[in-house]
This record gives sequence, structure tokens and C-alpha cells, in this order.
Amino acid sequence: MKGFFIKKAFFDGWDNLIGMVVMNIIYIALFFLGVSVVLLILSGQLLFIFALLAILFVSSLYSGAVSGAVYGYSSYKTDTWADLKAGFSRYFRHSLVTFVFSVFIISLVLDILLFTYVFDFGSAGKIIKVILICLLIWTLIFYVLCLPYFFALSSYLPGDRPLKTLKKCFIIVGDNMGFTLFFFLYNIVCFVLTCLTVGLVPGVAGMNLASHDAVRLLMLKYDYLEDNPEADRKHIPWAEILYDEEDKIGPRSFKSMIFPWK
Repeated sequence: MKGFFIKKAFFDGWDNLIGMVVMNIIYIALFFLGVSVVLLILSGQLLFIFALLAILFVSSLYSGAVSGAVYGYSSYKTDTWADLKAGFSRYFRHSLVTFVFSVFIISLVLDILLFTYVFDFGSAGKIIKVILICLLIWTLIFYVLCLPYFFALSSYLPGDRPLKTLKKCFIIVGDNMGFTLFFFLYNIVCFVLTCLTVGLVPGVAGMNLASHDAVRLLMLKYDYLEDNPEADRKHIPWAEILYDEEDKIGPRSFKSMIFPWK
């Protein structure tokens, strides 16, 4: 399953490379705009905090819109821009939760800096700092393990409210810990490649697409288990489950990748 996931994520990204690069360019613009605002805040212009919040909010909304587009990529559809436009409203509630979560992480970091470098609160400050650091660590663990499934689950289970989607993120991680750790390492590799390509490939859009591919395969697994309740959960017949997916991707050659029209 892991091998097919890598194959699908790669070819889904390759087949939609131009669209992903365009979406990533917007992410890059938001990133540098955010860095500029942070530098203004650090220079003492604290009113720009509201501008930073606005950028985070727009980024969260945009991530929801991108989820609509990459869901189409993962499902072998091609109407990218219509899906991107519809994604702003379709994922609005989930985007709002993502924004709140981002603000929460930033608040934790600022509180830790406050209790470490700005004021001396004595022993009470040290205790509070330890509590905040522990809270930050567990929040980051949740962020890197659970949250990558968040938008993808909302794509495949659109009827769920954000909190229910969060709950299912925990269930997915607990039930697929081996794949989740593999997916975490995969995202680290993607992050390194993103840095090397200055955010263009695979970029945030590419990692979002990989999340949708991962959840798509896991949903096929759960569909199989629902149809076969007596099946051994430790020995899933992935070759049978992924037969149609393999057929949709088809055999690929280097020539067909570079010259798909031939």
C-alpha cells in the first residue's frame, strides 16, 4: 500500500504539475507577506499583529480552496479552477478551525517567550513555562500526525462537522499508526524538496494532494472492512483493493510522462 501511495502521489502531482505550481505561487506570496509583517511587528509596530492574523485567516481559507482542487486531482478529475473556487465555501468551517489552531500555536510560542525572556516571574514563571512547553509539544505532535488528514477527511466525508473530523483524525492515526509514521517521514521529504525548489514543488499544494491520496486509500480499506467484517485487519488484501486504482493510473513510461499526447 505504501508503494502504491508513493506512485499515486507522484503521478497525481506530475499530471497536474502546472496547476499545483500556480497554487503554490500564491502560498509563496502569502508566506513572504507574512514574513514582512512579522519583521514589522518585531521592529515595534505591534498594530501589524492584526495584519498577521488577517494573513493567517486568508491562508486558512486558501488551504480549504486548494483542498477542493487537489481532491479533484486525487479523484482523477480535471475541473481544477471550478473546484478551487467552490472550495472557499465548501471548506469554510474546517478552514476556520485551522485558523484557530494556528493562532493557538502562535499564542503558545509567544507565551513561552514571555515567561522566558521578557519578564521574570520567579518559580511560578518556571512552572508555567514548563506547562506551556509540554502543551506546545503535544500540540505539535497532533499537528504533524493528525492534522495532515484534516482537510482530506473533510473532502471524503463532507457531511462531518469540523470537530467530528478532528475526532476521526485521531481514529485514523490510532488505527493506522504504521502508515501515519511513514506518512510523517514522507512529508519531511516533501518539505525538504519544497525548500530546495523555493516552495514550487511539491509545495503546500503537493503535500495537501498527498494527504488526499493517503485518505483515499484508507477509505478504500475501510470500505473493504465494512463489506467483509470477518476479514483479518492485520492482513489486508491491498492488491485486490487497489486493482481499480492501479488500472486508473495505468502503466507509465518515461516517454509517456514527458510526452503524454504520444
